Amino acid sequence: QVHLVESGGGLVQPGGSLRLSCAASGPIFRINAMGWYRQAPGKERELVAAIPSGGGTNYADSVKGRFTISRDNAKNTVYLQMNSLKFDDTAVYYCNAYVVTNQGTLAIWGQGTLVTVSS
Repeated sequence: QVHLVESGGGLVQPGGSLRLSCAASGPIFRINAMGWYRQAPGKERELVAAIPSGGGTNYADSVKGRFTISRDNAKNTVYLQMNSLKFDDTAVYYCNAYVVTNQGTLAIWGQGTLVTVSS
């Protein structure tokens, strides 16, 4: 089975920074798009940032200029550098990846990592 394991969440003050990591493991042929989503209490899950396998990135308007998504294909890992964090960034952050396996292309989700922005 393919798994995504996230790390890097925690408590940070407004204006601070955190770096999230998400590593994929298992019988992987290739990983296509990877991305980060978040879900705040009482709200729907939303896309934060995405990065296709061929390059290029896209971001939610609310995080443009503050967050940077990147990936290391050799390590099957995607990162989210979060700077200038705001109270509204508090949420559970989920990693997502479209993984090509011998069973076809699967959409895999991580278990989530909590980011709390608080003074």
